Amino acid sequence: MAPDDFQFLARLLRRRSGLALSMDKIALTKGRLAPVVRRFGFKDVADLVTDLRHGRESLADAVTQAMTFHESGFFREPAQFTRLRAHVLPRLLAARAREKTLRVWSAATAAGQEAYSIAMILSDLRLVQAGWRLEIIATDISADGIYRGESGRYAAHEIERAPELEALSQHLRRDGTEWVVAESLRRMVRFRRFNLLDSFGWLDDVDLVFCRNVLMYFDLALRADVLERMAETIVPDGVLFLGENEEASRTFQASGDGPGIYLRKRAALSRAV
Repeated sequence: MAPDDFQFLARLLRRRSGLALSMDKIALTKGRLAPVVRRFGFKDVADLVTDLRHGRESLADAVTQAMTFHESGFFREPAQFTRLRAHVLPRLLAARAREKTLRVWSAATAAGQEAYSIAMILSDLRLVQAGWRLEIIATDISADGIYRGESGRYAAHEIERAPELEALSQHLRRDGTEWVVAESLRRMVRFRRFNLLDSFGWLDDVDLVFCRNVLMYFDLALRADVLERMAETIVPDGVLFLGENEEASRTFQASGDGPGIYLRKRAALSRAV
């Protein structure tokens, strides 16, 4: 791939998705774009970039989808879900015992596995039966991922490799070669296609945010910008989950509940008002 073509792709992907690509990712880029080259009938990546320079939106969207990361799984990074059960949720539920409402955002949810994992934990607590109003908002840049999440259908290998197989089996049923999420959980989760670079104006008063292993692919400036805007959507005592090896910006502080778990700082509230 010519350096000029790669730089064009890198600029386009940063604008559209926040993904930061360095020159050492040329081979990775070519590999990920190979299916797009075949699908659109191009000779090679150079041919694709030539067409892309003319502003073809469907092609730009396909390239963005191919280059962004959609890896996920049920109860991925299980230690964080253990801490969610043991520390984070008891504290949040106690603080909201009077209004009995809890709003959760699973940002970059891939095909919904993370959102449904959270829904399973909340379901096991029988909060709905106790009169709680629960809302889980699941967003992702991928249209295919959102479609799969809404369908609630997953291949057997996606279930079998999960670290909490017993918990999963209580909330899914077998349908041929696939597993289907229980209807009660699907009613709990609302899916929406959303790019983290777009306005968060439609979203507010969130108690708990999961945005794990996504911002690590952004450059420092974009990462800080997303976290700043994310802080404004979270209620003052709300909690942010990043990946276990990710650090938040100055708008958050470590919660003390374990790696990657943060609280919104009071200073962030004063800036948002």
